[in-house]
Amino acid sequence: MKKILFGIAFTLLLIPTAFSQGNTEYTGGYKINFNEDGSKYLRIIAWGQFWAQYSDDVPDDASNLNLSLRRARVLTFTQLNKKFLILTHFGLNSLNGGNLSPTGKGESSQLFFHDFWGEWQVGKDISVGTGLHYWNGISRLNNSSTLNFMTLDNNRQSWAVLGLSDQFARHLGVYVKGKLGRLQYRVAYNEAITNTLDAANDPTPNGRAVYRGRELLGSGEAGKVFQGYFDYQFLDQESNFLPFKVGTYLGSKKIFNVGAGFFNHRNGVVVMDGTGNIEGENVNIFAVDAFYDAPLGADGSAITAYAVFQNNDYGRNFNLGPYGTGNMVYGHVGYLIPGPADKSRVQPYLSYQTRTVDAIDDNATRLGVGANLFLTGHHSKLTLEYANSKVGSADGTGVITLQAHIYL
Repeated sequence: MKKILFGIAFTLLLIPTAFSQGNTEYTGGYKINFNEDGSKYLRIIAWGQFWAQYSDDVPDDASNLNLSLRRARVLTFTQLNKKFLILTHFGLNSLNGGNLSPTGKGESSQLFFHDFWGEWQVGKDISVGTGLHYWNGISRLNNSSTLNFMTLDNNRQSWAVLGLSDQFARHLGVYVKGKLGRLQYRVAYNEAITNTLDAANDPTPNGRAVYRGRELLGSGEAGKVFQGYFDYQFLDQESNFLPFKVGTYLGSKKIFNVGAGFFNHRNGVVVMDGTGNIEGENVNIFAVDAFYDAPLGADGSAITAYAVFQNNDYGRNFNLGPYGTGNMVYGHVGYLIPGPADKSRVQPYLSYQTRTVDAIDDNATRLGVGANLFLTGHHSKLTLEYANSKVGSADGTGVITLQAHIYL
C-alpha cells in the first residue's frame, strides 16, 4: 500500500504544468455587492479537505487505509460600512466511516458554528469585537488559517487549549485587535467552558492536575481566560482584517515577523492533596515565534520557515493526549521549486516537533516530511505527507496521508 501511495504521489508530480495558479482568477470568494462601489457587500468562502490515510499501526481487524472528510466549511462576512462587520463560520470536521450517521443525524454529521462574532471599528487601526471568535493568543499557529497551511495540517499542540477552555479553538468573549506602526496585536477576555475534554477524569490524592476548574470551583473562581498575541512585522505587513494567519504566501510577499503571546486561565485546573482537599492551579502558556516567507529570486522559487518555543504549564503533571505540562519546540521549512506563477507548482517541506512531558519525565517527538502540489495555488492543491510520532519509550507510529484540498 505504501508503494501505491508513493506511486500516486510521484505520478502527480509528473503531471504537465498546464494548470493556472489562480492568482488572476480568484478575487476573494463569492462577493455580493449591495452598492455600486462594492463597499457594502456579503462575501462567501467555501472549502473542503479530503483525506486518505495509511498506517501499519492498527488492530488486526482494522483497515490500514481509511478515507475521511477532514474539513467541510463555509465562512461569510459582511459590511454595510467600514465601521462594523459580522462574521459567520460553520462546518464539520473529521467525518469518517466510524462516525457517519445512518440518517445524517449523529453528532459528527452535524454542522456547528466555528465562529460567530460582531466587530466595531473604534479608531483608525483599532477594533473591538464580541462573540464566538478566533482572535487567540499564544502563537501564530494558534491563530492559523486552515485554508493555506504549508504543512498538511497545523501542529496539533499549537492549538494548546482546544477543548480544554474553548470550543474547537474558539472562545466566547470580547477582543481588541489593531496596529501600532509595524506592531500588530490581539488581546481577548473570554468565558471558559465547563464541559472539557478532561471531564471524565476525577482528581485523585497527589495525582495530576485535572482541567475541571470551572466545573469544580465555579465560574467565579475559574470562569475567565485572558490571552494575547503580538507580532512585529519587519518587512511587508500582513492584513489583520480577519484573525486567520497565512501558512505560506508562495513567494507573493516578503514577510519577516517576530511574535510573542500568552494564555492565562486562573484556577483552570484543580489538584487534590493527600488528604482529599481540592485547590485550584493557574494554567499559563507562553510562546515566542518567528515567521519568514519570501521569494528567492526571479525564477519563482520561494522559502517558508517558521519556529516557535512554547512553555506549557497546565498544572502539576498534567498529561492528556496532545496536551502536557512541559516545553515544546516546533519548526517547519518549505521550498517552492522554481516555475512560472501561472503553472502548477511543487513545494517539498519538513517539520519537526519535540516536547518535554513532565508527567512521564520523558519527551515526545513528531517528524513530518511532505510535499504540496499546487494546481491553482491554495485553491486547488494536493498534499502528501509521511509523519512519525513517538511518545516516551513507546514505539513510533508512522502515518501516510494524501489530501485533496479545494476552496472557492
